[in-house]
Amino acid sequence: MTDELRCSLQALAASTASPHRLVQRARIVLAAADGEDAESIARRLSCTSRTVRTWKARWRTTPDVDALEDRARSGRPSTVALSVRCELVALACERPDEIGEDGKVKGKAAFRDVWTRLSLRAALAVATGVLLSVSEIGRILRYENLRPHRVRYWLTSKDPNFAAKAERICELYLQPPPSATVLCVDEKPVQVLGRKHPSKLGADGTVHKEYEYIRRGTCCLLAAFDVRTGKVHGRVVDHRTAEQTVDFMEELARRHPSGEVWIVWDNLNTHYDGPSQRWTEFNRRHGNRFHFVYTPIHASWLNQVEIWFSKLQRRILTHADLASVAAAKARIEAFIEHHNSQEARPYRWTWRYSARHTAGRLAA
Repeated sequence: MTDELRCSLQALAASTASPHRLVQRARIVLAAADGEDAESIARRLSCTSRTVRTWKARWRTTPDVDALEDRARSGRPSTVALSVRCELVALACERPDEIGEDGKVKGKAAFRDVWTRLSLRAALAVATGVLLSVSEIGRILRYENLRPHRVRYWLTSKDPNFAAKAERICELYLQPPPSATVLCVDEKPVQVLGRKHPSKLGADGTVHKEYEYIRRGTCCLLAAFDVRTGKVHGRVVDHRTAEQTVDFMEELARRHPSGEVWIVWDNLNTHYDGPSQRWTEFNRRHGNRFHFVYTPIHASWLNQVEIWFSKLQRRILTHADLASVAAAKARIEAFIEHHNSQEARPYRWTWRYSARHTAGRLAA
């Protein structure tokens, strides 16, 4: 064994990133080169002596590190030509139909927005003359990690001042002003739904919920999320109005009677002054210590209270069977009290605005 080969084997044997099988084979060869017998190598490396003898013989015939890789296995040759596979992948990466300049639908599969295996099968037969089974098409798509039947939604903000607004909000979250309070404020409409028939527990423990429901009314939750503590102050009202929003803000002013208060909220109509200059007058009443910061248009996800709203929806509203609006109010208020006493904590905000990367990631 040359010094160069030994160095390569030692590097592979000490690797923590290489596959375990290659690391073990390199250790077998090194131990055999040092004169250790097959039985002791097998005991020390927790393998069989047959495995040790196999790789000693392989190394004698082919003394090369690449020889430690698995050899190509025998099997039935592929019946699908490479050109057919490439054509299938190309089809899956295209839209099934398109609208031409004459207004007519054109494309590989007319009147279809997403591909299915059956539609890909038909389009592939037209393009190549090869008719594959649906299961074979599925295997090829899985191998290429393609799922053309899935659709992901996103909303692009057209706010010309997106960068400045997003950066300002992130600064408030990551470096809030000393001795100031930062509150994320928003409204959440709530549909009060009751089940027409009671839910049942199946034998396997699965809850069977009747799909028919009864509308019992609506209400609206006004909430403020404290960025420093993670606590929530909420108020459930029958209807969202500017007067109710002002009253809620007066509650926040009484809860925070001194110091600067920064309010992060979205571009809802009640969040602007309006003809009555509601927020200018509100701020004047409280010594101009409130500062209002607006999220970019179509970017309300920058508001941390939206994370808490998602938690509220999943925990107590999505599967709830509510008898009345009053029951919904009591349930929401009880959850707020429970959150503040048991689960309140600030969110670890990890999103920062970047001109090259405008997607966000929130971690709680």
